[in-house]
Amino acid sequence: ADGLLVTGPVTENMRLALQKTYDAVPAPKIVIAVGACAIAGGPFSGHNEVRNGVTGFLPVDLFIPGCPPHPLTILDGLLRLLGRLPS
Repeated sequence: ADGLLVTGPVTENMRLALQKTYDAVPAPKIVIAVGACAIAGGPFSGHNEVRNGVTGFLPVDLFIPGCPPHPLTILDGLLRLLGRLPS
């Protein structure tokens, strides 16, 4: 794998697993946060068992907003990240 695609809220019991997975991916690697839950916790923001987005402990290369994001928005973000579409 070349990167991680985080698509939901990062719960406290999955934080360590996500960190270990990130550490296991060889460099260069990318992290993509898809949707409001992955970006900032979404409706679960502020809950004791949910981190407020993946940005608190992993460097994120691409944010794809939405709740849920439209499939064309995801495709657009990926193509722009890869340089296939102008920024």
